[in-house]
Amino acid sequence: MRSNAAGRRWSATGLGIALALALTACGGNLDSGGGGGGEDAAFPGGEPITMLVGQDPGGSTDLIARALSEPASDDLGVAITVENKPGANGTLAARELAGAAPDGHTLMIYNGSLAYITPLAVSPEEAVDIADYEIVTGISQDDYVLVTAPGSGFTTVQDLVAAGRPVTYGTTGVGTGSQLSQALLFAQAGVQASAVPFDGGSPTLTAVLGGQVDVGAIQLGEAVEQIEAGALTPIVTFATERPSYLPDTPTAVEAGYDVPVQQSRAVFAPKGTPTEVLEALRASFGKVFASQPYQQFNADNQLTPNEVGGDELRGQWTGSLEDYRRVTEEYGIQLGDAQ
Repeated sequence: MRSNAAGRRWSATGLGIALALALTACGGNLDSGGGGGGEDAAFPGGEPITMLVGQDPGGSTDLIARALSEPASDDLGVAITVENKPGANGTLAARELAGAAPDGHTLMIYNGSLAYITPLAVSPEEAVDIADYEIVTGISQDDYVLVTAPGSGFTTVQDLVAAGRPVTYGTTGVGTGSQLSQALLFAQAGVQASAVPFDGGSPTLTAVLGGQVDVGAIQLGEAVEQIEAGALTPIVTFATERPSYLPDTPTAVEAGYDVPVQQSRAVFAPKGTPTEVLEALRASFGKVFASQPYQQFNADNQLTPNEVGGDELRGQWTGSLEDYRRVTEEYGIQLGDAQ
């Protein structure tokens, strides 16, 4: 059950992440005393772990990385440093991970959109393949919500259809779920619309609030505060069913459009990482998943646990790529054209 408590909005209550956010982009989470390494370290090798994040500090993926890393560091007995490497929807970080030593000391919070949407927007040479990595564990999923400023006059998809003019929509980047969800919605609704890509959720949110674009699809946890304050109007969510926090906002499916698009995340390691190392990491992250503070973090931030094994996650993401390839071809959507 997702919490409706006032503490949501990418809250890090009980996890010490508010302090961690004060660190620089290349800094890490706070060492809580268990990250000393050395002869007594529980993790093989005893060296610190670097957790790569392909997005900017303070965004959803970054906060999830810190929510996981600090308690896992305590459990493993080695420091885990969160290192932000933004660029190309996470491609830069993914390529760095692929070239790292397969010893478990370099990991990445890998966004699913990089696996099942970005390949539809870039050439095969530019796309990264999840077959080139080990999957430690799935983490969670979150939903996108289509929002607009109250002064826009839009409250439903039908309002957008009846606008009588081209509509502009902000996206969190090319090859993202934000772009795909809106492109599919407007193609199916017959809305003439132009994408305006931004580098992440925060600038997209700012553009919608400032009226630079008519609408934008943003992850629910990043938009909730402004929705609650009345600064944003939710039009539809792209969830498979209504999120409990927005019970009065229809899904795009309910509105008559086949647009279920979610973001998913997992912990990845370089190909060839030893099984015993992967198992040690899985066990540690499993303890974090079971902890009350982390479960509260999920509830506060509208995240649906997807703490599945590597084989299951690989099947999920491969299936999503096939599904999204089919619908983009069906509606003639060229995601790369939005660059």
